Amino acid sequence: MEDEFPKKRNIRPTEKSNLPIVTLLVLVLLVLAMLYVGYEYISDSSSSSEELTSVVVDSTLEETATEPVSDEPVPTEEPAEEKKPEPVKEKTEEPKKEEKPSISASSIGGEQITHTVQSGETFSSIASRYNLKTETLQGLNSSVSDVKAGVTKLKIQVKAVHTVGPGDVLRVVASKYGITKEALMKANGKTRDFSERGEKLIIPFPDKK
Repeated sequence: MEDEFPKKRNIRPTEKSNLPIVTLLVLVLLVLAMLYVGYEYISDSSSSSEELTSVVVDSTLEETATEPVSDEPVPTEEPAEEKKPEPVKEKTEEPKKEEKPSISASSIGGEQITHTVQSGETFSSIASRYNLKTETLQGLNSSVSDVKAGVTKLKIQVKAVHTVGPGDVLRVVASKYGITKEALMKANGKTRDFSERGEKLIIPFPDKK
């Protein structure tokens, strides 16, 4: 009976205790192998990137080195020719025209009227009619150089302009403004002692202005 059934193998206790150690060693070897593979992969990728960078730098240097250098001299700007100053032409002074002194109406006072030049009248004759100085009349009309009959109108400064009312005869009007009847008649171009109601009489200054 004992020969029919094989005898069971007796496992030694030392063999059972070695199994965990063997398993741990295998795991450690696997981990080390994986670390080694990963390190190789990382080093390969970094070296490839460095090679790529060096290739780019080398290509840039080659392009810079291959640029043609011109032997022609750089053109320099020639200094501009100095222009000699032109001689200053001496200006010939034209003779100054004698300007008539300008006189403002406010400096004389009174009122201003307009006189249209009649045939045969001059500055002096018109000034005498209105008891003004010739210089005063010319100063009031400094822009007028020549008088033309029926065209030229002159500014005349008088003492007042009086409107004739009831009882205003020439003698009474002249006495009212302190002038002579003759001066009043001369200023108004009258040849006889007569005035109409509503007529405007020019009253000259008693003394020449």
